[in-house]
Amino acid sequence: MQVVIGRVAKAHGIRGELTVEARTDEPERRFAPGSSVVCGGRTLTVAAARPHSGRWLVTFREVNDRNAAEALHGVLIEAQVDPTELPDDEDDFYDHQLIGLSVVHAGVEVGTVTAVLHLPAQDTLAIDVDGREVLVPFVAALVPEVDLEAGRLVVAEVPGLINPEAADVADPNGGAGGGAGPRAADGSD
Repeated sequence: MQVVIGRVAKAHGIRGELTVEARTDEPERRFAPGSSVVCGGRTLTVAAARPHSGRWLVTFREVNDRNAAEALHGVLIEAQVDPTELPDDEDDFYDHQLIGLSVVHAGVEVGTVTAVLHLPAQDTLAIDVDGREVLVPFVAALVPEVDLEAGRLVVAEVPGLINPEAADVADPNGGAGGGAGPRAADGSD
């Protein structure tokens, strides 16, 4: 199974080195010298890789100059992964393991995970709830339980997280939900 492990951000230098945004928690493993990856429909072999300013600088044997590197700008990098393989950290998951899981909220199955979005701040789950897409940040505070064997994950009981109509609405007087009243400006109650 092919999994996305990065995206080419830009060329770096004149010898074909690439700046890569890693989309894996195991970049040392996925970009190890000698590893094969698929990039732009081509199989490439990692010659060297090193962390650099929050990204990775990766050299492929088949990419020899800046022009070849620039041609890969924005292209996703994929690796072949055994579908039964699990990440080293028990709190990490591959996208394909999460997609299709049932979503439980307040003890009731409410939907299904349809995608995992890799956003700058954190990964986010796209969940189909009665034909409506709901986005939930994939953080432990909001998704406290993932049970791959049971085929489900639990979403925290936060008002408005799954059903926007159930959200607490701010009161113009400073209270939540209308009726809490204003708070003292000096911090006293």
